[in-house]
Amino acid sequence: MKKEDKTAIIGQLKEHLSEYAHFYVVNIEGLNAQETSDLRRQCFKQEIKLLVVKNTLLKKALEEKELEENFFDALKGNTALMLCNTGNVPAKLIKSIRDKNKKNPDVKPALKAACVEGVTYVGAQQLDFLCSIKSKNELIADLVALLQSPAKNVVSALQSGGNTIHGVLKTLGEREA
Repeated sequence: MKKEDKTAIIGQLKEHLSEYAHFYVVNIEGLNAQETSDLRRQCFKQEIKLLVVKNTLLKKALEEKELEENFFDALKGNTALMLCNTGNVPAKLIKSIRDKNKKNPDVKPALKAACVEGVTYVGAQQLDFLCSIKSKNELIADLVALLQSPAKNVVSALQSGGNTIHGVLKTLGEREA
C-alpha cells in the first residue's frame, strides 16, 4: 500500500472517530459471509458504523486521543471498529449475539477494547459492565420519572381527598334526611 493511501485511510479514520462519541474495537475473525452480513445489518439497524481496519492504521489514527497504553495492546489480530453515539448499544449487540450462541465460547464478535464516555475499557470481561452503562436518553427518562413521581402522588392525594370529602358530605346529608 502506498504512503498516500495510508495517509488517506488514517485521515478517514480520524474523521470517523471525531464524528462518533464512542467506539469499540472488536474481533470478528472467523465469521463467514452470511454472519458478517447479518452483523452489518444489525449494526445498521442500531445506528452503529462497522469498519474493518488495519491495526497499525487505527493506532496512528488514535494517537491523538489520550488513551491508556494498555488500550493499544488490544490492537492485535483481526480488528473491526464499531462507532456509535450511544455508548451501550454496541455492547448490548455483542452480548445478544453471544447469548444466542452460549454453547460456543469462541463466538464472534468478541470485545477487545472500548472507549465510552472518554473512559477506556480493555478486555472481554468488561462487556457486562459496558451493557449496564446508561445512555443519555435513558438517564433523562429516569430523571423525568423521578421528577414526575412526587407530582403524581400530590395529584392523586388531592383527587382522593376530594372524593373522600364528597363521600362524607353525602353520607351526612343522607343521615339528616
